[in-house]
Amino acid sequence: MANYYCKWCGVKHSSVASLTAGPCLRNPVKGAKHELYEGSEKKQYICKYCGIKHSSIASLTSAPCLKNPRKGAKHEPAL
Repeated sequence: MANYYCKWCGVKHSSVASLTAGPCLRNPVKGAKHELYEGSEKKQYICKYCGIKHSSIASLTSAPCLKNPRKGAKHEPAL
């Protein structure tokens, strides 16, 4: 069975419908829902702006990225 992850917070669901039904506190659009991470499952996820690596999307997206063009935004996973 496949797992689907939110690109903003790393929350995992068993279907895209259940993933995108709930609100995401890390989505840069306040009040918006989880958005699908469209990359494959990996052992390490890399920030597309600074290259830092983490073992999960949740840990990657929990910290701010100084190179993210949106001031004060968190790390974002590369596909």
